[in-house]
Amino acid sequence: MSAGQLIDFQPQGDGESMPVEDAVAAVLDQATDAGASDVFLACNEHDLAVSMRHLGIVRPLFKLDKDEGRRWLSHVKVLAGIPLDNRRKPNEGRWLRERADGRKLDLRVNTIPTLYGEDFAIRLLERNTVLQRLEGLGLPHHVMRQVVSMLHSPGGLILVTGPTSSGKTTTLYACLHYLNDGTRKINTIEDPIEYAVEGIRQSQTHAQIEVDFPELLRSVLRQAPDVIMIGEIRDAVTAQTAVRAANSGHLVLATLHAPTASGAIQSMLNLGVHPHFFASSLLGVIAQRLVRTLCLKCRISFDISEAPLTFEDVAPWLEAGLGRQLFTAQGCDECGKSGYAARSGVFEVLSVTPALRKLVNSNAQAREIEQQAIADGMFEFRRAGLLKVAQGTTNTEEILRVVPAEYLGLA
Repeated sequence: MSAGQLIDFQPQGDGESMPVEDAVAAVLDQATDAGASDVFLACNEHDLAVSMRHLGIVRPLFKLDKDEGRRWLSHVKVLAGIPLDNRRKPNEGRWLRERADGRKLDLRVNTIPTLYGEDFAIRLLERNTVLQRLEGLGLPHHVMRQVVSMLHSPGGLILVTGPTSSGKTTTLYACLHYLNDGTRKINTIEDPIEYAVEGIRQSQTHAQIEVDFPELLRSVLRQAPDVIMIGEIRDAVTAQTAVRAANSGHLVLATLHAPTASGAIQSMLNLGVHPHFFASSLLGVIAQRLVRTLCLKCRISFDISEAPLTFEDVAPWLEAGLGRQLFTAQGCDECGKSGYAARSGVFEVLSVTPALRKLVNSNAQAREIEQQAIADGMFEFRRAGLLKVAQGTTNTEEILRVVPAEYLGLA
């Protein structure tokens, strides 16, 4: 099913509304089939707007009148276990839904009071989704080898960084899938647990009973793990404990909100980790963004053979015959008229070298760390994005949409 088909859905027929439970189920099923990550219910002055996030872009679906919208919100609250009378405070809920075809959906609901009522964000997760593997993330071959080399380390810290919804959790699970061969004890600390993985011991934080990341991390260390995955480093205590764990022989993988690989190092130092211990434990940083990939059915190509230097900076990593064309999006029935078919990662991977360790130990600025990392062979966002364009995977407009110009050397 394409996203275009989903937008044609209307929760009404022959002038009569569908039963709320059927309409909500239909929207969630169609959104899942279209590959949407979220469904949004937003209260306006006179209506309830329904939209979805598809390939990272919010797409409007339809609007409901105010009364029908209230029925939708109440129905979702009941299913997610959220009190109906609590409208003035943010709420979180969850429900598991089994579809008629046997597929199981794990739906995470977050509500927040707004000017005209409550807004809902519903995260869609399929319980039986096949986890992404490292080779499916979109890493160039030479960058993939860097990541695998880090994962083969007996101990140390690997940070995965980027903004919200940039695929950090997917990358972490791909790394865990690679490591999960039965020879290591792997523990995770997550908020929430997005996918249940056989062979991995997964724990979820519970802020309501003061079971947070630092508390769980201290307990996990007493479980004698080989590998620890921390869903997110949010505070100084978690950062410092993660560094101590990495220094004591554990392989620690964690996400962090930072714009670039060098920025992640600066963020950790700003959280108060000791520069010497951090420098000695850090294996590397994976910074990433998600770009939409062009639909192969309808993309349009332009010959650029008269401008042979366009992709000169990435020529050594291009296969024969590539780099002579530019592609742009058009749109067809196959891709829901969007011009894009899926998403792929754009990565810069910083592998820590002796020179970089000295800079981290001396609390150097992010810019100095970045320059040294590039000198040591880091494939930064500028070249990573250019390579994706040269390969015909995406276009320059999409790279510029998700990677700020300053990180592409354009500002």
